[in-house]
Amino acid sequence: MRDFFLPPLERERGGPAGEPESVSGLTTRIRETLVREIGAVWVRGEISNLRRQASGHVYFSLKDETSQVAAVCFRGQAARLRVNLRDGLRVVVAGEINVYEPRGTYQIVVREVIEDGLGRLQQALEELKQKLAAEGLFDAEGKRELPGLPLRVGFVTSPDGAAVQDFIRILKRRRWPGTLVVLPARVQGREAEGELVRGLAAAAALRPALDLVVIGRGGGSLEDLWAFNLEAVVRAVAASPLPVISAVGHETDVVLTDFAADLRAETPSAAAELISSAFLAAAERAAGARRELIRVVERALREHRQGVSVLAAEWAARSPVRRLETLAQRLDELEWRMGRTVREGVRTLRHRQERLGDRLRSVDPLPDLRRRSEHLGDRKARLFRATDVGLRRLAAEVAGLRPRLAALDPRSVLRRGYAMVRRLDGDMVVRRDTVRAGERLEVEFADGRLPVRAEEDPDKGPESR
Repeated sequence: MRDFFLPPLERERGGPAGEPESVSGLTTRIRETLVREIGAVWVRGEISNLRRQASGHVYFSLKDETSQVAAVCFRGQAARLRVNLRDGLRVVVAGEINVYEPRGTYQIVVREVIEDGLGRLQQALEELKQKLAAEGLFDAEGKRELPGLPLRVGFVTSPDGAAVQDFIRILKRRRWPGTLVVLPARVQGREAEGELVRGLAAAAALRPALDLVVIGRGGGSLEDLWAFNLEAVVRAVAASPLPVISAVGHETDVVLTDFAADLRAETPSAAAELISSAFLAAAERAAGARRELIRVVERALREHRQGVSVLAAEWAARSPVRRLETLAQRLDELEWRMGRTVREGVRTLRHRQERLGDRLRSVDPLPDLRRRSEHLGDRKARLFRATDVGLRRLAAEVAGLRPRLAALDPRSVLRRGYAMVRRLDGDMVVRRDTVRAGERLEVEFADGRLPVRAEEDPDKGPESR
């Protein structure tokens, strides 16, 4: 075992003698050492995890096969770069080594960038893309239309990732009525290729229990998403007997399964919205139809109310006596019609009974006769009950109209002390200023009529006497 010897505590590197050095002091000393000992550098590597901030600063990693280092290009310098920085681009950068003290990490502050050709991963991706495109795997003619209302969907993804949780949350929020089958598979690492291919095969084996399959994951770097650029996975997507939606990463991430799938969704969340959009549109159409139905019914009710109002006005204008006479006549007619219906029904039943009697002479009539007799008795009872109910209802309606008729009778008003004034031709006098001096009138009281003559009152105008 190798012995480990602690360095002696030094006063100038810490606080008071005997105290250890602070984190800030150590970080500052490391930064000063790196700046002094290394300073400006030229470094060749591949850009990864590129991130542009709203402030204009650009952050990325510079990596090779075994290591990586953080890099930052501040806004002023980034605006002057002649190279379009992007993930996978191999570059040579010039800058100074520095330490970002809040995190204690060292980084390159980039001053210049020179393009060094396509990165290894990007170049391999482009070569595979051209190869598969030449084979026709990406042709638009081979794309299938998605089901209009998919109710059974498979999702090949990691069951522990945030993508599947967002996918389920959006389907629930939009009240998708279907069934989701999660086919678990690793989405990065060495085993991701085989598990993604097996997940697609499992989805195909579930036909016709599935309508379509989604393959995808959340965002990440080019290396994180590399499993969806592997040839076996891309070929499995293109060969799937089920329609496939590729939903990998964020809006700006593009992988080869996007080209092989029948449809590309920008994110797993966008795929969930796409699947549920038809159901949401159908629900909106149903809600619109419901609103239209309510509007039509309300309009019909308004029209019927107006019709009822017109009928009510006509009723008020008609003579209650005439209405009562009409109702009495209708009651008589209904009584006659009901009687005729009863007689005809009885006659019909008797006729049927006679025919049944003829048939009974040739066959054993007892079972059928009992059944038909019971049915006949029930029909007769129902007919008499219906007749009785109808007569009672009409009688009640007539009885209800008699008080209203009495209330509307002008003679009831006269019996309360009022009188009606008419001209000799029978016209009613309703205004005083329409009476001429000396005009002969007739006043009707509750117990009879009395002829009168209007005289001139010098103070009040014409008055009757």
